[in-house]
Amino acid sequence: MDQKRQVQVHLPEMMIPSKLVLESGECIEGLSPKWQSDTYFGEVVFSTGMTGYVESLTDPSYAGQILTFTYPLIGNYGVPSSSTWESEKVQAAGVVVGWANPIPSHWDSECPFLQWLEEQKVPLITHVDTRSLTKLLRKKGVVLGAICKEKRPRKFFDPNETHLIKKVSIPGKQAYGAGKKKIIAVDCGMKENILRCLMKFPVQIIRVPFDYDYSNDDYDALFISNGPGNPTMAKETIAILKKNLKKGKPIMGICLGAQLLALAIGAKTYKLKYGHRGQNHPCMDLEKKTCILTSQNHGYAIDEKSLPRDWKVLLRSVNDDSVEGIIHKKLPYFAVQFHPESHPGPTDAFYLFEKFYEMIK
Repeated sequence: MDQKRQVQVHLPEMMIPSKLVLESGECIEGLSPKWQSDTYFGEVVFSTGMTGYVESLTDPSYAGQILTFTYPLIGNYGVPSSSTWESEKVQAAGVVVGWANPIPSHWDSECPFLQWLEEQKVPLITHVDTRSLTKLLRKKGVVLGAICKEKRPRKFFDPNETHLIKKVSIPGKQAYGAGKKKIIAVDCGMKENILRCLMKFPVQIIRVPFDYDYSNDDYDALFISNGPGNPTMAKETIAILKKNLKKGKPIMGICLGAQLLALAIGAKTYKLKYGHRGQNHPCMDLEKKTCILTSQNHGYAIDEKSLPRDWKVLLRSVNDDSVEGIIHKKLPYFAVQFHPESHPGPTDAFYLFEKFYEMIK
């Protein structure tokens, strides 16, 4: 959306009855736009952020997931220009909200939230008690689901059994910047704000697909991005990373990148019951002895007990004590489970990009 255009208003009377059906047996009634005629599958998850719905929905890490917003009012500031998006389109498989505001009010809005979802062909169900749904997901754990109009589907599609990274990674090499130091950035579904943060330093960034073998390339540091799905599916990415660990060059990973680094060093990952998604999640930096607020979006975590002896925990979740960052005891390797690039969310963790750059200089 590069320019303002005529908008359509989607009022409640333009909606039709629909259902959010969960594999666990629950059927939640609501309303959906009339254009939705199919059954739409995904893993039903929730995010606690009060703002940032555009950034969240365009985050490739949400591919394959039906995203529930716990905050009851979504869409009140509309959809801004694509320069603020985290990718070129909505990546989530579906959206669940309590109330979708049909008429936004913001100077930078280019179209209403509901119109945006229709243009992106992303299904929505509204008039749902999202806080009650969130309580259910916290109790039972995230579950497979479907947004549909009629009867319960016979079978549910599990996105974690597919290689989602293939669908969101870039098709070929892309170069940015002109610094003397060169960073290979492995795109497993990289948020655009990660690139913006890295570009604040005098470096050249070579962004490569998830399965690109950079072993023979000339580079000074390696960055592994966020992305969707089960990290064990990315066997190619893990194998290439494992080869390059022998070089001793600085490495930084974010979110899925942290899980892939853990798997490459022989550690294990596991699926969280309901994941960490939203803003203002507190984490403790064990080196700095400080607590920071973070933006998070992950359903898997690193098994602390499986870490090799030459690795240690760098950051830890204050909420559930899970691993939020790991670091090598001697070599310049580290990774964090949350999103230091924020967008949406607090900027407390930007110092981790500075830490990475200091390793490269």
